[in-house]
Amino acid sequence: PGILTFLADTLWVFFFQTPLKKTNALIAQMGITFLNAYVPSALCCPSRASILTGKYPHNHHVVNNTLEGNCSSKLWQKIQEPYTFPALLKSMCGYQTFFAGKYLNEYGAEDAGGVGHVPPGWSFWYALEKNSKYYNYTLSVNGKARRHGENYSVDYLTDVLANMSLDFLEYKSNFEPFFMMISTPAPHSPWTPAPQYTKSFQNVSAPRNSNFNIHGKNKHWLIRQAKTPMTNSSIQFLDDAYRKRWQTLLSVDDLVEKLVKKLELNGELDNTYIFYTSDNGFHTGQFSLPIDKRQLYEFDIKVPLLVRGPGVKPNQTNTMLVANIDLGPTILDIAGYDLNKTQMDGMSLLPLLRGDKNVTWRSDFLVEYQGEGYNGSDPTCPGLGPGVTHCFPDCVCEDSYNNTYACVRTLSTSWDLQYCEFDDREVFVEVYNLTADPHQINNIAKTIDQEILEKMNYRLMMLQSCSGATCRTPGVFDPGYRFDPRLMFSNHGIRARRFSTQSL
Repeated sequence: PGILTFLADTLWVFFFQTPLKKTNALIAQMGITFLNAYVPSALCCPSRASILTGKYPHNHHVVNNTLEGNCSSKLWQKIQEPYTFPALLKSMCGYQTFFAGKYLNEYGAEDAGGVGHVPPGWSFWYALEKNSKYYNYTLSVNGKARRHGENYSVDYLTDVLANMSLDFLEYKSNFEPFFMMISTPAPHSPWTPAPQYTKSFQNVSAPRNSNFNIHGKNKHWLIRQAKTPMTNSSIQFLDDAYRKRWQTLLSVDDLVEKLVKKLELNGELDNTYIFYTSDNGFHTGQFSLPIDKRQLYEFDIKVPLLVRGPGVKPNQTNTMLVANIDLGPTILDIAGYDLNKTQMDGMSLLPLLRGDKNVTWRSDFLVEYQGEGYNGSDPTCPGLGPGVTHCFPDCVCEDSYNNTYACVRTLSTSWDLQYCEFDDREVFVEVYNLTADPHQINNIAKTIDQEILEKMNYRLMMLQSCSGATCRTPGVFDPGYRFDPRLMFSNHGIRARRFSTQSL
């Protein structure tokens, strides 16, 4: 089968349905919507590396958006890129492969080979240099730099990606199956909509859920430091950003429609799997954090995942716990590749797509993040001292060195739970029962049953050191789970093995 994957940039799951009406009609309503799809790290580069490798961050070692954090570094190119799922699709499954858009945030950096570097596995390569832009950017066109300006008709990146993709579908070989990944800049900043959409959604503002603009009591210090209530200027800024993000998605909606229609015109639509997802979520005012991602909460780690294709019945929803580490195994499984030959941590979604009965599935997965901070004080907020970053004018900082955490996100018949530990001096713990508290307002770490805490602590230790098949062992609330409390106090306990630079 043909395989087409659309990857949005920083798209919150509760955010996409209104501006992406065509996408919903052409993919979700013609296939399946996964209601519990997550990313193991709520930041662009680590999450994209997880999609490409099928691995958790502690196994692909991309920890942030910098070269020093292994984002598109020489080490990444040497150790991980040759074994990504597109590389296997091309070399082992005979697929012609096409990439267009944002790859990894530091792609094209001089110290990592510049735009002349074309990763293994791509027959056609149209990759954006560095991070999301809409105008005034450079593309690597099969390793050659092509500069774009600010003329809407020829330079607006979302439309450029659409035209390149249509050209590929027009002129590709009909004797080999195809795989396409189209990675749009939207709705990432700088949130530049196409001219025809600048007046859309004028009355839209960010959702005022119960966790909007409240103090993050009983949470990690980074959340507690946010000013509550937010200033009027911060609220106006995040509402404006929310509106512009929706406006940028209207061009993505057009792109999806054009490609689906082209596949239909070519007679290939019925034999093509189409995926739509995002690399992470986004917050706008929750717990008084103005705008960003990289936190452990649902609004940052939960993403849309829509799939249509051969054997996928229309208008379905699925509540299984799925993650972006599953995309690589799924696509390789569709292509007929033996997944036992990979080192991937994820699972193939193909049985769920086909509606197979009695599928044994995971009940938990790992979330992990390594915080970033400047050695010096942030010049806009010198009073906060060193170690923070991404600070707003009113000195609300979105990240810090010790915003380093690991979580077990559990979803079973009996529990909808998140257990998190921070790698800081106090080993701060956050626990949420999402059945009773879907907006994660009340940290129940000090009131939940001690046995559950111990089991989750032990499970976290297991997942933080997992690789391949050991990442798919039974979770705490699975019938097959085995817990030996003596292991909690051995020399190999969780306290001895933290999610840290050393363990990465």
